[in-house]
Order: sequence, then C-alpha cells, then structure tokens
Amino acid sequence: MLLAHPVVLEDLLERYKALAVLRADQGSPESRQEYEDVAYSLCLATGTSDIDAALVAASHQLPGARPTDDSLLSGDALR
Repeated sequence: MLLAHPVVLEDLLERYKALAVLRADQGSPESRQEYEDVAYSLCLATGTSDIDAALVAASHQLPGARPTDDSLLSGDALR
C-alpha cells in the first residue's frame, strides 16, 4: 500500500480538525462539501474506509507516533 507523505497527512489532519471544530458538517453546502472531501481524502491517504479508522491510522503514520497511542485524535471528540 502506498502511504501519504507525512506533510500531506498532517495537513489533512489539521484541516479535518479545524473543520470539525467549526462544525462544518452542519454548515453551508460548501462547508459540508469541504468537510466530506477532507474526510474522504484522509480515508484514501490512510487506506481506510471510514473517518474514525482514518484518524487512528493517520496517528500511527505520523513521525513520532508511538505504536500504542490510539488517543491522538478521536472522531467522536471532533464531531
């Protein structure tokens, strides 16, 4: 499986977190679309099929990740 470059992955995570904090999934059609696009891109970049799995996978793929650390991001906490 191809892995996303850490800089790209970090950017996607930051964008997803920012959109989640702004509740973009409940905003205008444009903001909802951006939120969905970033979530989809995270899934593609991590080889997963849902955003919660993508967040965990991304946390493991970033430099400095510890194998036992699943708590970097929580999909429920960001929604």
